[in-house]
Amino acid sequence: MSWRVTRAAARIEEPDRQVAVIDLGSNSWRLVVFTFAPGVWWRRTDELYETVRIGAGLGETGRLSEAAMQRGLETLGVFARFCASSGLDPSQVHAVATSAIRDASNGVEFVHAAERETDLKIEILSEEEEARLGYVAAVNTSTLREGAALEIGGGSMQLIEVSNRRAGSLRSLALGAVRLTERFLPDDKPARKKELERVRTHVRESLAELTWLPQSGDRLVGIGGAVRNLAAAAQVAAGQVDIGAQGFVLERQTLGELVTELAALAPNERGSFPGVKPGRGDIILAAALAIEGVLDFGDFHGVEATEAGLREGLFFARDMLAAQPEPLFDDVRVAAVRNLAIQYESDVRHVEHVAMLALQMFDSLVDGGLIDPSPSERELLWAASMLHDVGMTISYDDHHKHSRYLIVSAELPGFDPRERALIAQISRYHRKGAPKLGEMATLAAPGDEELVARCAVILRLAEHLERGRDQSVRRARLRANGHGVDLHLDAAGADDAGDLVLPRWSVERYGDGEAFERVFGRRLVIG
Repeated sequence: MSWRVTRAAARIEEPDRQVAVIDLGSNSWRLVVFTFAPGVWWRRTDELYETVRIGAGLGETGRLSEAAMQRGLETLGVFARFCASSGLDPSQVHAVATSAIRDASNGVEFVHAAERETDLKIEILSEEEEARLGYVAAVNTSTLREGAALEIGGGSMQLIEVSNRRAGSLRSLALGAVRLTERFLPDDKPARKKELERVRTHVRESLAELTWLPQSGDRLVGIGGAVRNLAAAAQVAAGQVDIGAQGFVLERQTLGELVTELAALAPNERGSFPGVKPGRGDIILAAALAIEGVLDFGDFHGVEATEAGLREGLFFARDMLAAQPEPLFDDVRVAAVRNLAIQYESDVRHVEHVAMLALQMFDSLVDGGLIDPSPSERELLWAASMLHDVGMTISYDDHHKHSRYLIVSAELPGFDPRERALIAQISRYHRKGAPKLGEMATLAAPGDEELVARCAVILRLAEHLERGRDQSVRRARLRANGHGVDLHLDAAGADDAGDLVLPRWSVERYGDGEAFERVFGRRLVIG
């Protein structure tokens, strides 16, 4: 059987599974379908979204309004029909309600009515469980070890202390975007200075009891649509190419500038602000003020956005990682890279071997003083090596270009936009061409063009050394020799020197010695 036929290349023995997570938030409701193999790989395969505003008017009356409940029932009817049409039985559906339904005096009554009409089983999450699932989402989609996680919805904000990747204090506060908007920013006009100060004072007073927050560390990771929209708005303002907000750090000063610009607009105009979705426009200012208050109180430099939400936290905790003592990936970056490679049916043994050879050559260049690597360069080379062939799921022809597209389009949790752009560009040039940043230059730091060139040439060599996909080269090293660099190869077996015929031929014929000399300033000699 060809390695392209199935994910058996990743040695997955059990069939794919599917679950749906229905997140009944105070502002928006989502149904997300995940396809996965527990502990191995996962992907989001479908999604429905509706701005229900179930919490509209709750702050004033303490009850869900008749209009909001009717919108909710209609939306749940659509969600239930979708689940039935998709062949998802009740055991495969997690439906959870959060702050608005939890706090409303008639919330339980509404849930019972919804269950009768749709046959969906709806769980009302406690404040602690909602915060815990937000924490699970944040730590599994970032490299956060020490600091805090933030999740802001329409009705509440969750703040979780994180120490050594484990949750400490968990608090849920009535600082949701809909709740703050209705109480402090109800007008249909631009916000006045005194209104902004009232929100800031309220947020500051609400946070005062969280004495652990200023001592939690220097990193704050945020989940939720408001964080993503504000991060996207900052990326547009910075003139960056759009490859998603995953890993982007929205700095405190930039957020303050966004608050000023949003406040100058009427609520119905804020939905047209670049980066902000129309359905969130009228509440985005309140969300920005709440997040700004957390940054100020905790003295955080900024908030790091992730593409995850409570629904991912629930999926990780109850399905994907349910068999583990703690629902945490051992290494978020490794899990993300391997997940993408498996999703697109890469030949895992091949790409793992290419990555090993690439790192061997990289390390030998560093040890010999031939390159002075940038921070995380080695890890970016590894990631690009693991993902360089994902484009073959589209076509062998130009698969290096297809790989770039798929990497750019993926979220790759644990990596920021610059890192994802560099991984994509390294993979793009693993076959041919003069490596360059292209449109990704808007995300780059000084020296990144040279980084891409170095890593692409090393990856190109490693790919040729594994041309037969048979792991015949056990070890590859690059050593300075006068004005040249010698490539030393060890065969997989002590008496298997003949097995090096194909990799040597591939390097000599297609290895692009000209590119090597241009990048490293030395001629490549095959030892």
